[in-house]
Amino acid sequence: MRSLTVRRATALFLPAAAALTLAVGVTYLAVQQDLRIGANDVPQQLAEDGARALDAGTDPGSVVGSGHVPIEASLAPFVAVYDGQGTLLASNGSLDGKPPSPPIGVLRSAQTTGRDAVSWQPRAGVRVALVVLPWNGGTIAAGQSLRMIETRIDAIGALIAAGWLAGMVLVAITAAIAAWIWPAAGMRPRVD
Repeated sequence: MRSLTVRRATALFLPAAAALTLAVGVTYLAVQQDLRIGANDVPQQLAEDGARALDAGTDPGSVVGSGHVPIEASLAPFVAVYDGQGTLLASNGSLDGKPPSPPIGVLRSAQTTGRDAVSWQPRAGVRVALVVLPWNGGTIAAGQSLRMIETRIDAIGALIAAGWLAGMVLVAITAAIAAWIWPAAGMRPRVD
């Protein structure tokens, strides 16, 4: 009898656990992607405005501005303008004291396809949401640190994992109770 109850509990637990795991996984993925893709908003706006100004004849130095953004430490966005060969024309950002140098393939991809948006990791501990757009004389890149976004994703991941674990415990308890109250084999409910 005990073996039958365990089998029933397992039969009730497994599909519910699978459904819960799938629902939690899809929820985490949707939230993670929303946060990460949303990190492109400011760089996209800066790159679009910069490309439009460059196409109108504005000097690259004026487009990037006079401020300085140390990419490895700051949450502020930065802008870099490149010519058609990928040579830096102007930038308000720096990485460890040097101008930012995204992979040339990202710049070429933007020239070919009209846009490239990547998570750029120029070195360990530095990740950037980078958007690159073409302009008449080359490409313009705008980026911003992903540090706060990744912190939020980690916090939400921990919260979702705790919810999943609590849900699994609830499913296990519910399956055990349902298996225990299930009528024994061979017993039929009495009909009056």
